Amino acid sequence: MGKFKRLLSLTLVCAISVFVTGCQKNVDQAVNSEYKYGKLKIQALSGAVCGAPAYVAYEKGFFKEEGLDVELVSGTLDENKTGLATGEFVVTNGDFQWFPSIQQGMNLKVIGGLHKGCIKIVLPPNSPIKTAADLKGKNIGVDEIGGTPMSVATIVLANAGINPQTEVTWKPYPLDQLNEAVSKGEVDAFAAWDPFGTLAVENNGYTVLTDISTDPLFKGKSCCFLYASESQIKENPDKVKAIARAYQKADAWIKEHPEETAQLEIDKKYIASDDIKLVTQLIKSYDFEYTTDTAKDDISYFVKKLDKTGFLKDNTDPDQFANDTYYDILKS
Repeated sequence: MGKFKRLLSLTLVCAISVFVTGCQKNVDQAVNSEYKYGKLKIQALSGAVCGAPAYVAYEKGFFKEEGLDVELVSGTLDENKTGLATGEFVVTNGDFQWFPSIQQGMNLKVIGGLHKGCIKIVLPPNSPIKTAADLKGKNIGVDEIGGTPMSVATIVLANAGINPQTEVTWKPYPLDQLNEAVSKGEVDAFAAWDPFGTLAVENNGYTVLTDISTDPLFKGKSCCFLYASESQIKENPDKVKAIARAYQKADAWIKEHPEETAQLEIDKKYIASDDIKLVTQLIKSYDFEYTTDTAKDDISYFVKKLDKTGFLKDNTDPDQFANDTYYDILKS
């Protein structure tokens, strides 16, 4: 009788194991059928208002519609570079800060433009600095060395006749500590994504030195592009195309629903602000639209501007660089 009970118990355990394994298999198959392209990490949690395309594509299900099981993550520029090089990341959002890396051999392609002006250079109250030329010899705060706000500031400086590599000092701080750095006298100005620059103006009496949504150097040009790993374009073109379509849908939705986008960013704590009116105003000013041929033109334009900064190789041909760097994944 004891042997029979042990045999019966063993049979039941096996049956349950088979049942559970079968159920898990069915669950996995259901998940796989829902997400054709599987799991995907995108480094998009920057705290920036202009990160809306990734937030909206995630929250409104545009990634899911395209068969992508996306996880939005945070990280540094170096972590982003490593992830793109190793295949951990397929795409990234950024401006022309990636152009020097591409020249140095990083296999990235621009696959679309996402929106326009989202960065400001701001000055504290009573600052003696009145023009970009006054920044010569000054300390400038940024979120990270080589990041997007720093790249924007280098163009402003170079256009004012200042060498951004030798005639200013760059100091990196977390975005929410830039105001404090100014208060301590550690920096004289800072360049930052919105909402940080705009909040400094609204709450702390700062003035705007450069607003790339209105400054003639940047107005009407894509400040942020969608980049994709060149190896992923070759190996998984349909997956990259699906990602591009999700961003395209998100941009279109944002353009039609700026206030809802602002509320989403606030409710989901993607940004450090609860001022719905201000965030809505910023979103409207960015002119969200997924661009293709226009994005290619913008690449060429910014190569010309970066030529003065010293961050690109001498005599870089803007049109050739644009031809080599841009890839219209949606037409492929």
